[in-house]
Amino acid sequence: MRAEATEAAAGEPVLASYFHNTVLRHKSLDDALAYQLASVLDHTALTGTALQEVVASALRDDAEIGRCMRADICAWYDRDPACDQYLIPFLYFKGFHALQSHRIAHWLWQRGRHTLALYFQSRVSEQFAVDIHPAARFGCGIMIDHATGLVVGETSVVEDDVSMLHSVTLGGSGSGGGDRHPKIGRGVMIGAGAKILGPVKVGAGVKVAAGSLVLRDVPEHATVAGVPARLVGGRSAAVPAYTMDQSLDADEQADK
Repeated sequence: MRAEATEAAAGEPVLASYFHNTVLRHKSLDDALAYQLASVLDHTALTGTALQEVVASALRDDAEIGRCMRADICAWYDRDPACDQYLIPFLYFKGFHALQSHRIAHWLWQRGRHTLALYFQSRVSEQFAVDIHPAARFGCGIMIDHATGLVVGETSVVEDDVSMLHSVTLGGSGSGGGDRHPKIGRGVMIGAGAKILGPVKVGAGVKVAAGSLVLRDVPEHATVAGVPARLVGGRSAAVPAYTMDQSLDADEQADK
């Protein structure tokens, strides 16, 4: 990323100070992330300086946040054909910014700092049109493409290597409390506009077609589509989140 930022600064001198402030002057990627999130979430209620210290504290306390952040950057680079530099999601993609902000909010939530965690959630919702409850759990290597309209409820769990697009909802069903949100297995791909509601389990390697409404458990490596969603096609790719193939004819992708 340093090499990419150096090249970008040379190629567009008017942005040289921007690349210096966001990347080149920082000693580590964790430091750069703290600065970046503070910049995009800055508000009169909580200044960039205070935000930067909160983010930095979380990164120092929990190395898993930084590890997952690096895996997330690689996920964008590997899966998004519009992303040909590691620098791009870090600087420009609101899905990345929203996810990393959520990782900080989740760290705060786990430590009983619910008020500040909810503040982070609110600012992310205002800035990026992404609403993730601080208690929701995300693994590593997550890509949230475009991200606008994403909603993730309190008891949701998203395992490693999941890809999802804009307007996805991982929501509850009914007004009761307790465990009421979806559990998404490793390597799942969730298409744009899909809604997964209730404490349903979506197995590893599932492909959820765009616009689907999932109300029941989905077995591993299935492809589901429709309202309500039903099994279609054949066995999905081993990790559909990697291929990002939106087609419903899954047989040709099996075991790749």
